[in-house]
Amino acid sequence: MNFLGPIFNATKKHFQPGGRYQQLHPFYEAIETVFWGLDTVTDNGPQVRDSLDTKRYMALVILSLVPLLLFGIYNAGYQSHRAAGLPTDFLSVLWPGLRVVMPLVIVSYVVGFAWEVLFAAKRKHSMSEGVLVTAMLFPLTLPPTTPLWLAALGISFGIVIGKEIFGGTGRNFLNPALTGRAFLFFAYPASMSGDSVWTAAANTKEAAVDAITAATPLMVSAMSTLGSHVETTLMEKGYSLTTLFLGRYPGSIGATSTLLCLAGALFLVVLGIANYRIILGGISGLLVMGYLLNYFVSDSSAPFMSLNPVYHLVMGGAAFGIAFMATDPVSAPDLNEAKWMYGICIGALTVLVRVFNPAFPEGVMLAILFMNVFAPLLDHMVLAVQLKRRIPNV
Repeated sequence: MNFLGPIFNATKKHFQPGGRYQQLHPFYEAIETVFWGLDTVTDNGPQVRDSLDTKRYMALVILSLVPLLLFGIYNAGYQSHRAAGLPTDFLSVLWPGLRVVMPLVIVSYVVGFAWEVLFAAKRKHSMSEGVLVTAMLFPLTLPPTTPLWLAALGISFGIVIGKEIFGGTGRNFLNPALTGRAFLFFAYPASMSGDSVWTAAANTKEAAVDAITAATPLMVSAMSTLGSHVETTLMEKGYSLTTLFLGRYPGSIGATSTLLCLAGALFLVVLGIANYRIILGGISGLLVMGYLLNYFVSDSSAPFMSLNPVYHLVMGGAAFGIAFMATDPVSAPDLNEAKWMYGICIGALTVLVRVFNPAFPEGVMLAILFMNVFAPLLDHMVLAVQLKRRIPNV
């Protein structure tokens, strides 16, 4: 990177106070610190040093998401060719997948960075590295047929309404990526749900991506008729447990592979970035609630109640949400006991929403946003209990 040094040194004066581009100094600083660390330190002690700064923290989260992005590219092309009866070997599906997925990722980053630069310049502070993760997470939650203008609108809503109006990164109580996704879900339901948004048509020449009707495993489960066995219905549609675990089925771009989600979660936990309590709590809450519904099932109950709870974990975005969304350190609780309760409630609510409200077959998005709101209350409850346990001064 030494050859870049003279370039940055020659242009730096234009972005400093008094330069012609001083308003864009936060953007310049963000690009510069991608290649070099900050050259400023605190004037007075104490100086606390840590190898894991915010930029490295966000970079490692993005690294854990890269396999999901690559698989999403492959799966989008695979589902497109499979539905059209075209070859499904890796090289054949690679270009269709890239054509569908990468424009959404690029739009998310361009629009997300534009808003981040605008607010940083207005408030005269450095750009937050959080936009790097938000702009990656958001397109991974979208159907592959999402129009680009909707992706731009969703990431704008998530960053501006979900984060910046509360003061920016660290002050938001909702996950920005999920906030943008929820806005699109409720504002434009025809483009975000149903059977005709999960598989892009192959060989389309138009700028907009055409769609092919394909029911997702969650929709198949929610629409199962009375007296049927959901697992059998899923098998008849080609959704075996192995297929669901690996993620080769129609769904959100980066949220279908439970295998890669668990691998990413393990990576983040080992590095001390994600909290294992939230992840284990989320998985436990999901499985326990699923087994409880199995226990109370009757002949008149909806077939979805009798579904093996393991299917809830491997279908849809449950694993993705628990691994990457619920563990957001800003919108999650801070105390360890509260993290357990937070994760358990997310898992349990995911199953309840899926089973009892077929209009929202995914469930995990609403469960995480709902618990984001209650995260401060969980911390307050745990702290109140801990204070009562203290020995009073006498």
